[in-house]
Amino acid sequence: MQTKRLFGRLAAACLFLTVSVSAAQAQVRRPATYSTQGKRPVYTAPQSSSTNGVQLGIRAGVNVADWNGDAVQSVMTLADYTNGAVTRETRTGFHAGLYATLPLGERFAIEPGVLYSEKGTQLRGTASVPNFEVLSANVTATARTAYIDVPVLAKAYLTRGLYLYAGPQASFLVSSKVRVAAGALGFTAFRQDFDTKNQFRPVDFAAVGGLGYQFDSGFGLSAGYDYGLTSLDKNNSFQAQNRVIKASLNYSF
Repeated sequence: MQTKRLFGRLAAACLFLTVSVSAAQAQVRRPATYSTQGKRPVYTAPQSSSTNGVQLGIRAGVNVADWNGDAVQSVMTLADYTNGAVTRETRTGFHAGLYATLPLGERFAIEPGVLYSEKGTQLRGTASVPNFEVLSANVTATARTAYIDVPVLAKAYLTRGLYLYAGPQASFLVSSKVRVAAGALGFTAFRQDFDTKNQFRPVDFAAVGGLGYQFDSGFGLSAGYDYGLTSLDKNNSFQAQNRVIKASLNYSF
């Protein structure tokens, strides 16, 4: 009887040990109880761009453009209005186009794009009216240039969705006009557009940089600066470069 009890206790102990080891192995093999599904690492692009490969998108926004250099004198010379005090102002335009995002891991991406972009500058001044020395006319000359911008940007994600970007940009001139308007006492007496495309370089190069935020929904916001590197005048009669502040809304498919 004692022998049977001893074997029974040994069998129970072996069974308990077997069950304990099996439970421990199952616990080790079992996945963690928390889930990362639908979440991204801290430093990464949105999950869709890091797992689905190349993404296409559309971008549009506002340009606040100006020229750097002796643009005041150059534009007034083109329009034959060189008398009077002149002040330079920015010109507001827009940009719109397409881009492709090529992810390089979770933190980096290359993003080429093609955009239509309005640039230029605006000048305001006063000029004396012939035969009426006491009367001054308000003169406005607006350089209205349009380009096809082709940037190739490198993007680096700082936190989830937040990124910096920088890269070169080639801009192909589509049109260039100077609109001159003159008036006095609240009336516009003169308004004419001068075509100046043949006096501007067909290709402009710039360095581009800025920051943005890309939401998981596909929408994104960005703000950047285009710093023109080449003179706009192909005859080198004046030195002027494009300067553009851009604010954009984009959507990635």
